[in-house]
Amino acid sequence: MQSLDSEISAAIVAAGGAISFEKFMELALYARAGFYSTEVRAGRRGDFITSPEVGPLFGAVVANAVDTQWRQLGRPKKFELVEVGAGPGTLARSILSAELECRDALRYIAVEVSDVQRRLHTAEMHSQSTLPTEPMVGMIIANELLDNLPFRLFVFDGVWQEAFVAKQGESFVEVLRRVNDAPEWLPQVAPHGARVPVQNAAAKWLASCLELLQSGSITIFDYCSTSSDAITNPWRDWLRTYRQHEQGEHYLRHPGSQDITSHVMIDQLQLVRQADRVETQADWLIRNGINQLVEDGRNYWQANAAKPDVKAMKMRSRVSESEALCDPNGLGNFKVLEWHK
Repeated sequence: MQSLDSEISAAIVAAGGAISFEKFMELALYARAGFYSTEVRAGRRGDFITSPEVGPLFGAVVANAVDTQWRQLGRPKKFELVEVGAGPGTLARSILSAELECRDALRYIAVEVSDVQRRLHTAEMHSQSTLPTEPMVGMIIANELLDNLPFRLFVFDGVWQEAFVAKQGESFVEVLRRVNDAPEWLPQVAPHGARVPVQNAAAKWLASCLELLQSGSITIFDYCSTSSDAITNPWRDWLRTYRQHEQGEHYLRHPGSQDITSHVMIDQLQLVRQADRVETQADWLIRNGINQLVEDGRNYWQANAAKPDVKAMKMRSRVSESEALCDPNGLGNFKVLEWHK
């Protein structure tokens, strides 16, 4: 198999000397030798703990939200739950193991582009690499997906220019080019060296989901910011790499061996359609019953502590899982955006 460095270098040559940062990120993450294509990782974040990896409690709360949506739609006989960016199916397993009221109506579709990750999906999941094409009734969910979608990168150097990637010796380097299709919403003046992601792929994804959804909701969980904050704050605050559970090196280093991720720019998604609800993950979890699930777990543990079984041990862990999921300095400060139809 061609090495990733060779594949990126060939793309640079084919493009006449440089490719967009967006194309570089696409290859670094999703090419045949890319970060998400070469080995089974813990989840979409791969080298970083996501909410589903904390434990099954997150999935149990999502299951509550699924049942609520099903009831609000009038308990339809066919109800689809589409998880996009399903990774190896960790969240799916937690949701499907919960006591779902809508189970008989539910069809769980796990969308994952990585063949390696899809091989771990179970028979209960309808596993596929792309979004469904037929109009659906139900829910579309995505946990830490949009932050991994490739984006264009613009840099202010007296004027806004787009970042491209070239090859210099054995290294990939950044070059700036003026382009004719810079977004109109970019401010005319910005701090010298300011950077901002233009997340067209995320906006296109949302538009596709809204078109697919006949009735129901779209819910995304992610770390978010705004374009204005990205412009005024250091770029390392919102553009990061992760490798082996720690922050990695510069985003042009070691393609394929480290994750590349950006905060999701809420304002850019709102240009597609205004979200019906934006709240922190902690608030979303509380609204969807996490406190009751923790209390149920505590009661079950107390009743079975003398002879604890596997279920009792899982119930006991709900307290610590809840603390991690609702941590205001961590996962609890993630944003949850919802669109309803």
